[in-house]
Amino acid sequence: MPDLQQSRRTLLADATAGLTAAGLDSPRREALRIWADLSGEHPGEVAIRPDGVIQPAAAAAFLAAVERRAAGEPLAYATGRIEFRTLTLRSDPRGLIPRPETEGLVDLLLPRVRSGRAVDIGTGSGCLALSLAQEGDFSEVVGVDQSAGALELARENRALTGVAVSLVRGDLCGPLRTGVFDALVSNPPYLTTGEYALLDRSVRDWEPRAALESGGDGLQATTRLLDEARTVLRPGGWLGLEVDATRAAESARRAGALGWTDVAIHADLFGRERYLLARRSETP
Repeated sequence: MPDLQQSRRTLLADATAGLTAAGLDSPRREALRIWADLSGEHPGEVAIRPDGVIQPAAAAAFLAAVERRAAGEPLAYATGRIEFRTLTLRSDPRGLIPRPETEGLVDLLLPRVRSGRAVDIGTGSGCLALSLAQEGDFSEVVGVDQSAGALELARENRALTGVAVSLVRGDLCGPLRTGVFDALVSNPPYLTTGEYALLDRSVRDWEPRAALESGGDGLQATTRLLDEARTVLRPGGWLGLEVDATRAAESARRAGALGWTDVAIHADLFGRERYLLARRSETP
């Protein structure tokens, strides 16, 4: 019977060739990333032990992920794994892929409020809700999403991380009680219909449209949140939203018009105007 075991060197060479043929940039780096995500090994280990023998089942899983990536599937979906802050999460087309920019919402919010109750609207994979629950001192963190599939993904990530959050199905703030939260965070959809149509196929063909597109002006979800969040936050409670950089100023203007105080726009790690922070007025 032939030996079906392969070395890392052979597997990575085959994967790199396949990704090169598919026209991907940095195919060797992508092959290493896929291997690291699936095996749990650091890419540097491959350099140290390139000829380590790989069992057939592990090799098959790796090559299957490489084929999915070569077909255009986003890397996080092909491997089913994504890092977000201190968490390792499951990722698949039921939820938007968590991105480094979104991590900044946690950095901005926690110095302002880290106790009481917090809610993440449009939780998707659960990345923000789980991060707030893990890093803050909240008595309760709730994640809300209208997608049953996204909520199931969030439940799987809750089990995977062992971080306690409550998960509720509903449209934006609709299922929430009035005036009980100290913090509300959200990465709502904020692309216009036209912008969505022009997205790179690696995003448009794979990630959920409902998590990306928000009407003709891109501000439908943001405007609704600015309105509805006033009813679920306590007086003095903090709001943190990810916004499109080209509409950050308009988002801030609308927040001020709705009576939010301490309205400010903050830049992301690339210097783009990405986050809107505001407080609910202490008076009605």
